[in-house]
Amino acid sequence: MRKRTALRSLVDDYGLFLLILALALLVWESAVRLGWVPAFILPAPTSIAIALAEDGRLLLGVHLAATLKEIGAGFLLSVAGGTALAAAMHGSRTLEKAFYPFIVISQTVPIIALSPIFIMWFGYTIWSKVAVVFLTAFFPVVVSTYDGLRKGDREFRELLLTMGASRWDIFRKVQVPAALPSFFSGLKLSIVYCVVGATIGEWLGGREGLGYFSRRMSGKLDTDSMFAAVLLLSLLGIVLFAAAACIEKIILRRRGIQK
Repeated sequence: MRKRTALRSLVDDYGLFLLILALALLVWESAVRLGWVPAFILPAPTSIAIALAEDGRLLLGVHLAATLKEIGAGFLLSVAGGTALAAAMHGSRTLEKAFYPFIVISQTVPIIALSPIFIMWFGYTIWSKVAVVFLTAFFPVVVSTYDGLRKGDREFRELLLTMGASRWDIFRKVQVPAALPSFFSGLKLSIVYCVVGATIGEWLGGREGLGYFSRRMSGKLDTDSMFAAVLLLSLLGIVLFAAAACIEKIILRRRGIQK
């Protein structure tokens, strides 16, 4: 009964999406097979699947693992640094005025222009890609956490103050729970941006990773393998986003917070 309920829920939530996706793949496959679209420009889905199966060991064992390391390191640094900076700016108006403009300025410079600078600083190591990932993912974490901390119920804060609560008690019991929905919204954006940042870093100066593999296959005009790498990057972003959404759902449910 549980399996039927879960399946019915899946169909109700994503049935239309899956139907449109299946139709799109069918049209795509037919257009290539009938010669309406050249295969060297847009390979058929079956050709991409075959290339993914043939290059699977190299893609999954080497390049996907390298991309995941870059994403993991950059994401953890961005979450730790972004959360700490947001909390500091929330607690100090002076820090907010000092650092908030720099946070905005950091997003006005194209990441693709900064990637060669990071390569010059860190070389062709993992840290040049981690720097790109960090800079890409840092902004949504800081802004969403900072905005969330400002949403604490003012009347509730004043009530706790009259009861002798300290600033730390108010921060921990009122402002942090109120900030969690906004924090996780930024977290979900951040994890997707990490995939983009890692791909840009690998494309411009990598020795391994899905972005590097995609660039190398592009130079060889091997569109099947190139699209296989792009497919893996897309699936990776979807899986990471879903994982963040699942963690969000569990934590908010345990705290009794409705989003």
